Amino acid sequence: MRCPSCGKSEDRVVDSRPSDGGSAIRRRRECVACGGRFTTFERVELPELLVRKRSGHVLPFSRAKVLDGMVRAAKGRIPADTLERAAIAVESAIREQGHREIDSEQVGLQVLAQLRDLDEVTYVRYASVYKDFQDTDDFMQELSGLRKDAPPKARR
Repeated sequence: MRCPSCGKSEDRVVDSRPSDGGSAIRRRRECVACGGRFTTFERVELPELLVRKRSGHVLPFSRAKVLDGMVRAAKGRIPADTLERAAIAVESAIREQGHREIDSEQVGLQVLAQLRDLDEVTYVRYASVYKDFQDTDDFMQELSGLRKDAPPKARR
């Protein structure tokens, strides 16, 4: 690691501690040459996840996009840190499937599963867009399924 102050590559670790809920290690370093201190983070590098859209296009998985959709559906009903944890859980569930490429439908179902446990209104808002509700019957059918505690179903 090069010192940001002098550019030398000799340093010593002054302090190490877990960060980001244990998914990273934060290290405080001190440059042997100039004495400058700086912080580094060490994370596991996971293989890139790819998402196949209905159109056939393949895009990299984006936790930020998942989170954005959840935030829009929640509209202030769920704290941001709770939604962030839910988005992390969505990514973890997808990675546990063991596939490098997944269908966008699987991402949506994982989001619905997370939102179902957090807030029913947010769940229905997300489902209305994800499942492309066309009329009130679609809402009623989804609410009926929600009351029966059935797992989220794929869109039509």
